[in-house]
Formats: sequence, C-alpha cells, structure tokens
Amino acid sequence: MVAVPANGSMKKHTISVLVENRPGVLARVSGLFARRGFNIDSLAVSATERSDVSRMTVVTLGDERDLDQVIRQLNKLIDVITIFDHTRDDLVEREIALIKVRATVENRSEIMQLTQIFRADIVSISPRDETMIIDVTGDADKIDAFLETMAKFQVLEMVRTGKIALVRGSKMT
Repeated sequence: MVAVPANGSMKKHTISVLVENRPGVLARVSGLFARRGFNIDSLAVSATERSDVSRMTVVTLGDERDLDQVIRQLNKLIDVITIFDHTRDDLVEREIALIKVRATVENRSEIMQLTQIFRADIVSISPRDETMIIDVTGDADKIDAFLETMAKFQVLEMVRTGKIALVRGSKMT
C-alpha cells in the first residue's frame, strides 16, 4: 500500500512503457501495480509506429521513491522493452471523453454553444430520447471543466480515455 508521506510529496507521475505487442502483457503490467499496492489513475495502451511494440501510458500517484520502485519492478518483466519517466518532461497530453447529456428542446442550443466554446464536437443527437453525445478532446483540466459545465444539463453517461502523451521535440517518448 502506498502510504501518504507527512511532507505531502505525493504527486501524479506519467510514465510510458514500451512493451512487446503480445497477448497477456497488459495483464502482467497491471498485475504488477496491483500486487505492489499502486493505484493506476489512468492507463492507455495502443500499438506504436512498430507493429511488434505497444505503448502503455500510465499515470500513478506516489512520491519519487514509489515511482523508482515501480520502474524497477517493471524493468524485471520480460515483455518490457523500455520505460520513460515523464515527470519532468514537457509533454503534449490529451484525453478524449464521450459525454451523453439530457438535451431537451429548451436547452439544446445552450449545449451547442458551450460545445463550440470548448471546441468539442456533437457526434450524436437523438431528439426522440432527448439526448446528445459530445466528443471532447484536451488535457485533463479542459475535460474536467467541460464536465463541470455539462453537469447542469444532467450527464447521463460518460466514458473517458486515459492520458496519452508524447514529449515535445526530438527526445524519444
């Protein structure tokens, strides 16, 4: 279990784990976090520019010692190719959220205006069911702010990807 230090040094860490693109790798990596008592705040996995390699972008909470322990444990897994700690990197970060809201005749135009302000996209309108599905992309703060704005319209369902990130410039991620 990750204990909260008295000095308040707990912070979110983003790491990229390049792994062999094979069945069972995700289970082994997430199992390592679970066995060590580390929570995964966000996890996104996808293929990379190489078909035999997948990238896992993991966000976890802990202090530097916790992060070092996680990285040491991950390095012991045979399917792990390399690990990048992005704690101090200048990143381009994005998440995607799909949000289904109650969209009545009375509030539909206001929802559409707010969607434009946040540069989100309406991907489905169901007038019969009075619902609208909105796709919003951005950093976590933008998505949180959009969700807060949409709360007054009754959010019916929401799904959110984990953070994906690449380091700016020529440094490899």
